[in-house]
Amino acid sequence: MTQKPLSMLGGLTADEFMRHYWQKKPLLVKQAFAGLKPPVSSADLKKLSKRDDVQARLIWQEQGQWQLEHGPFAKLPGAKEPDWTLLIQSLDIHSDVASQLLHQFNFVPAARLDDLMASIATRGGGVGPHFDSYDVFLIQAQGQRHWKFGQQKDLTLIEGLPLKILKNFKPQQDAVLEPGDMLYLPPHAAHDGIALTDDCMTLSVGFRAPDMASLAQGMLEAAAEQIAAREHGATSPMAEPPLPGPNLSARFRDPQQQAVSQPALVPDTLIEASVKAVKSLSFDAALANRFLGCWLTEPNPMAVFEPQAQSHELTAGTQLQLDRRTRMLYRDEMLFINGELASVKPNALLKKLANERCLKLSESMMLRMSASIKDCLHDWLDAGWLHLKH
Repeated sequence: MTQKPLSMLGGLTADEFMRHYWQKKPLLVKQAFAGLKPPVSSADLKKLSKRDDVQARLIWQEQGQWQLEHGPFAKLPGAKEPDWTLLIQSLDIHSDVASQLLHQFNFVPAARLDDLMASIATRGGGVGPHFDSYDVFLIQAQGQRHWKFGQQKDLTLIEGLPLKILKNFKPQQDAVLEPGDMLYLPPHAAHDGIALTDDCMTLSVGFRAPDMASLAQGMLEAAAEQIAAREHGATSPMAEPPLPGPNLSARFRDPQQQAVSQPALVPDTLIEASVKAVKSLSFDAALANRFLGCWLTEPNPMAVFEPQAQSHELTAGTQLQLDRRTRMLYRDEMLFINGELASVKPNALLKKLANERCLKLSESMMLRMSASIKDCLHDWLDAGWLHLKH
C-alpha cells in the first residue's frame, strides 16, 4: 500500500514522500484533490463559530495592527468586508466528510495525526507570516490563496502581538493555490497565505508534535499511577489492571540511626532511600505504551458522542464504522480507545478496525469472534464510539 503512487502526493508513493519530504522540505501538489468540494460550506462554518462546543478564532488587522478574538461569535464581519479570517479548529469532530478527508493521510502514523482546521477569509485575509512547530498539509478548498514560503533560519517573532508573527519574513518560494491544490510544509517552515478572493477556504491538516518535557511528564505521571494502583489495588472489576511494577509498600527504617546534635539536618539515610525507591521504577517500553496509548487516544475536549437509537445485533454482513470522534490505537498486547485501555487484546479483526476505521463482518469473522470481543463491540456501540453502517 505504501508503494502505490498517490495522486494526492503528485504521483509519489507514500514511501517516497516520507523518505524525501516528510520533515525535510516543502512539496506543492497541483490538483492533489481534483474536484474537491468543501466538506462544510462557508455558511455552515459561520454557524459553527457561534456554538459553545466549537473552537473558533477571528483574525483581522485594524489600523495596521493584528487583532485576535476567540469564539463563540454572535456576529461576524460582512462577507464583502476585506482582510478578515475565521478559523475553525478540529472540523473533523463536527463533520464526517472532514474526518474522512483527514484520514486520507493514513500513511503517517495515526498517533501523530491531530486535526483538520478550516479557515475562511475575505480578499486580503490571512494570519500573517508565521511558522508551525509541526507538519502541515494546506489544502485549498474554495477560492484562491497566494502562499509565500521558505525555510529561513531566523524565526524571531514580533513581541507584544496576540499572534505569533515573524519579524523578518523572507520567503524563498510562492504559489497561488486553486481548489484541489495542496502545499505540504515541514515543521518551522515560514509561510504566509493571503486570500485573493472573497469566500476563500483553506483546510489545514495538522500533526501532533509533543515536546520532550510533555513526554517526560507523561511518563512520570504514568509511573505515579502505577505506584498508586499497586498500593491501593483496583477500585472496581472494570478498572484497568495496573502495570507490573516494583513493590514499594515497605516502610522506611533506620535501626542504625545514631543520636544527633543537629536535628534539623535531613539525614543521609532518607536521601539514599528516596533515590533507591525511584531507581526501582522501570521507565520502559511497557510504561510508555500505556501512557502514550491512553494519552494519544484521549478524545478532543469538544467531542460529544451520540449513540445510535437502534439495535446492535452483530451478524455476518454487518458493517462497523468508528465514530468520527473516536481515536483507536494499539501496540503489542494493548488496545486503546478514547483514552482507555480496552479489556481485550488487539487481534487481527480489531487491528483492521483501528487501521481502516471500518469493518465488514464476514461469516468466518463471526465464527472466530470471542464473547469478550463481542461484549466490547456492544459496549462501544452503546457509548457511541462505534456505529453500524448501512
